[in-house]
Amino acid sequence: MSGPDLAATVGAMGFHIGVDVGGTFTDFLLHDEAAGATAFKVLSTPDDPARAVFAGLTEMAAAQDLPLDDFLAGVELIVHGTTVTTNAVLTGEVARTGLLTTRGFRDALQMRRGIREKLYDNKYTAPRPIVPRRRRLPVAERIDLDGNVVQPLAEDEVAAAIEELRGQDIEAVAICFMHSYANPDHEARAAEMVAAALPEAYLSVSAQILPQVRFYERTSTTVLNAAVGPVLKRYLDSLVAKLDGSGFAGVLLIMQSNGGVTAPGTVSQLAASTLLSGPAAAPVAGLAYAALHGARDIITVDMGGTSFDAALVKDQVPQVTSAGSVDRLALALPTMEINTIGAGGGSIGWIDEGGLLRMGPESAGADPGPACYGRGGQRPTCTDANLVLGYLAAGFFAGGRIALDGAAAEAAIAEHIAGPLDLDVVAAAAGMVQVMNVNMASAMREISVQKGYDPREFLMICAGGAGPIHAAMIARELDIRRFLVPRDSSIFCAAGMLRSDLKHDFVRSLHGLLAPGGIDPDELSHSVAELQAEAQAVLADDGIPPERRRLEHAADLRYLGQYHEVTVELPADTLESCDVAAIAAAFHAAHDRLYGYHLADEETAIELVNLRLTAIGVTEKPPLETQPEAGPDPATALKGRRPVYLPETRDFAEVAVFDGEHLAHGMRIEGPAIVEQVNTTVFLPPGHDLACDAGGSFMVTAL
Repeated sequence: MSGPDLAATVGAMGFHIGVDVGGTFTDFLLHDEAAGATAFKVLSTPDDPARAVFAGLTEMAAAQDLPLDDFLAGVELIVHGTTVTTNAVLTGEVARTGLLTTRGFRDALQMRRGIREKLYDNKYTAPRPIVPRRRRLPVAERIDLDGNVVQPLAEDEVAAAIEELRGQDIEAVAICFMHSYANPDHEARAAEMVAAALPEAYLSVSAQILPQVRFYERTSTTVLNAAVGPVLKRYLDSLVAKLDGSGFAGVLLIMQSNGGVTAPGTVSQLAASTLLSGPAAAPVAGLAYAALHGARDIITVDMGGTSFDAALVKDQVPQVTSAGSVDRLALALPTMEINTIGAGGGSIGWIDEGGLLRMGPESAGADPGPACYGRGGQRPTCTDANLVLGYLAAGFFAGGRIALDGAAAEAAIAEHIAGPLDLDVVAAAAGMVQVMNVNMASAMREISVQKGYDPREFLMICAGGAGPIHAAMIARELDIRRFLVPRDSSIFCAAGMLRSDLKHDFVRSLHGLLAPGGIDPDELSHSVAELQAEAQAVLADDGIPPERRRLEHAADLRYLGQYHEVTVELPADTLESCDVAAIAAAFHAAHDRLYGYHLADEETAIELVNLRLTAIGVTEKPPLETQPEAGPDPATALKGRRPVYLPETRDFAEVAVFDGEHLAHGMRIEGPAIVEQVNTTVFLPPGHDLACDAGGSFMVTAL
């Protein structure tokens, strides 16, 4: 992708599409500057995600009364979020990868940190490394932590290792040597030799992927990048070829785990940056919808067909971590701090060995799907329970495109849940929903309470096709009194993708004490300047004009003697001037919030570990459409009434059902009630008030 094309797109507002490939559904948001935004949703095709992408594009073309080629010819921008790399790791269908590493450290990938994840479970084994030992090949070389060569690179051993990997038919090679962040020369030379001998192999070099301290995390991230690189590249090459062959001449951007987007060519080289990208657009979308209510602190939750994702935004800044993991494998690239659990509409209910009801994490997915889909699914899911309890209408699921089979849902629940627990079907379904709600509330506590935040002080934004059914019940678990259901709830992440900026992350290890005789102020200033120059060059290559560039700085800090560090956002001039007092004050405050204490009064020394910089290319955002005031009476949106299970009374009651597409700004509804939209449903329990805001979203308040 050329810079000028990208530069023209980020400042333009024409025909744009956001695409979010999920485990059950693939979501689309089509934005036309003249006609506004329209949501589309199709069943995912896990065997080939591109089939679902083109099915959705075909539906959009039909809605415009255009052939697909003519429609795509008029599309300026597609922002695509993909789970291709995530699924590859979870299923083990990654590229055949080899690892070159420093002699003596062959088993670091398997030994990991030597810390038992479940302290009291001596049967809880570490995950199997992606690269087996026979393909982890050591070579003689050594660089110390200051970048000095202790032992030269044994090029004959590198050549021998390459030949051994050639004999094992590898598709990708990862290179990770000790202290290469301080001096990348040995890795660079080994990479030259690999590229010359194995030109078809995907190459992943740690000094380019993650030039920072902590050998295991750096190795794991580099290996993950190598293992999923060919998988992502094949998918993107195929997708680009199909789009080009169908008349698309616009710009394709790919969502990253850090909440930003980038070009396919860039992300193909840093494939691991997409490993946790699925829900990364949610906080971006949440901020847009919260803006109408002046909310700066929000918690976004997105419940789809397979998973439940929760993320926290403080002072309009989404939380980011560099200590992520995928299937328990360390991923140290900056990633949106999102807690994902297996809790979606397709989550399967089951009874464990102790006779307790469980929900998920296994999901029925899109094929065969829940029992009520009538596609061969035999096991009960959350969607089946919601249908039995009246929260879903059998004839209006997905706007009526998918007819739900209530008898099949009841039969599945009776056989697998109600029978074993000696309950009637309704009580079993209610129990399934309650377990789901508790699971999701617990996931929210992990990103709020456990991080030092009170969830009651945040506006909860509940999205996803299944989320608004459970929103009020989840909020009650956490004593949250207000939550917002966005207008584009069912395609929340797709909407967020069209609002995401271009983003690149940079890191440089710079270790020293923030004290006299510690870190050299000139060295610190020089390192910051080098990071800034590198970031500016990358944004320039992207074609981002200077007025649309933004640089955000941070540092990894810790008290002397601590094992873990805290990433603290800092102004550029604070770092450039080595303002120790300001850096220390920011660190003490962050440490106190996270852990409930600080050591400022004890004058404990603070260590600098890494410098971080995020380079942002600010994109033009589609405007939120607003509506004129329509008055409080929702009578024009009333569809009828139906029996719905109320948790408060543990019984059914006839409640009003409203058409969410006809609710307008200012209309208010008092619970109990149901609000149905084409792709989602809102359950409003007794004691709750719903008001439609100017953007068409629903603000729900517990009275």
